[in-house]
Amino acid sequence: MQLSPSPSPSNTPIPTGSGEISVPTDNINVPSFSQLQNNPKLPDPFTFINGSKVTSLNDWPLRRAEISALAQRYIYGEKPNPPESVTGSYGNGRITVTVKDKGKTISFDCSIQYPSKGTAPYPAMIGMGMNTLNTSVIRDMGVALITLPVDEIAQQSGTHTRGRGKFYDLYGSNHSAGALMAWAWAASRLIDALEVTPSANIDPARIAVTGGSRYGKGALAAGAFDERIALTIPQESGCGGTSSWRVAEAQKASGQNVQTLSHIITEQPWLSKSIEQFVNQTNKLPVDQHMILGMCAPRGLLVIENTGMEWLGNLSCYTSSQAARLIYEALGVKDHMGFSQVGGHMHCAFPDSQIPELRAFIQKFLLGDNSANTNVNKTDGNFSFDKARWADWSVPTLR
Repeated sequence: MQLSPSPSPSNTPIPTGSGEISVPTDNINVPSFSQLQNNPKLPDPFTFINGSKVTSLNDWPLRRAEISALAQRYIYGEKPNPPESVTGSYGNGRITVTVKDKGKTISFDCSIQYPSKGTAPYPAMIGMGMNTLNTSVIRDMGVALITLPVDEIAQQSGTHTRGRGKFYDLYGSNHSAGALMAWAWAASRLIDALEVTPSANIDPARIAVTGGSRYGKGALAAGAFDERIALTIPQESGCGGTSSWRVAEAQKASGQNVQTLSHIITEQPWLSKSIEQFVNQTNKLPVDQHMILGMCAPRGLLVIENTGMEWLGNLSCYTSSQAARLIYEALGVKDHMGFSQVGGHMHCAFPDSQIPELRAFIQKFLLGDNSANTNVNKTDGNFSFDKARWADWSVPTLR
């Protein structure tokens, strides 16, 4: 990612097309760490790096590109540009994805479970490592299930496994990408392969991605950094996922047992090493996770949470999601983002009470039923969004 002057807001329509991104990040001027300002509030998603404001719908893709560049530099690590070639071959319920770049080649297999209903080519939901939603409901709706072998792409069995896996075989063990970005890259390559492998009977224009816990962190990264993904469903993803870095610190300071930045970097190599400089300086982060959620806008996003999981930042996830909903509201598609937080069950045990919202989001974003009611924003916890404390920015009406 080369760094040069930031793009300026423009009223010129931005083509979205079917590519991985609509606006490249190559020419965005990312400030250095020393230039970052201390900000105890959630950063303003509607203010460009140069201080100008997002004032139109056409500005959002440009601001989204800035957020992407900042997140890559300071949180996730760089997502490599599309490789020289990606091919796919299908057989026996598996698609083999072969990637060639920089004189090297890697391959990985993804299993596909087809639905008994619906018509091919089928929409599909990619499970980042696994799918911990109600998979029977998903298949009964005519949606295929694809499993992405993320641990094969980037290992995460302790911090000592940083730089191991097929992603790093291709790009080097010292690549800036943490495991989450490596997984997101692999999800993009899987979509590339589906686009050129019609024998797999999967419609690459109707793709969702999901995952629970650590794999929910990966699902959010995949959906945020690839605009071809129609629906993103992170489940109980916690720190490095839906949880706000700043709000998690506030929860911990109030005496709650919540995972924060200083802990997560000692657990697994999920993030870029660049984020380590923000330990004890979280307020200098130029982006927080509400903006990563907002990168999915205006596409479908359903956040599944568990009120009982204090360690994962139950209040932090709620607050971050409420702030992200303001981004969707500004874009005029508030019902494209849903938030559902239900307690009383084990971690990532998807309760039946959340099935209606899962169905509704699949109906709208994978099956094309625009009448589906996706206006979901609920918690069974005693939480409220303290906007005055966390979001001192105004929400524009973008046209």
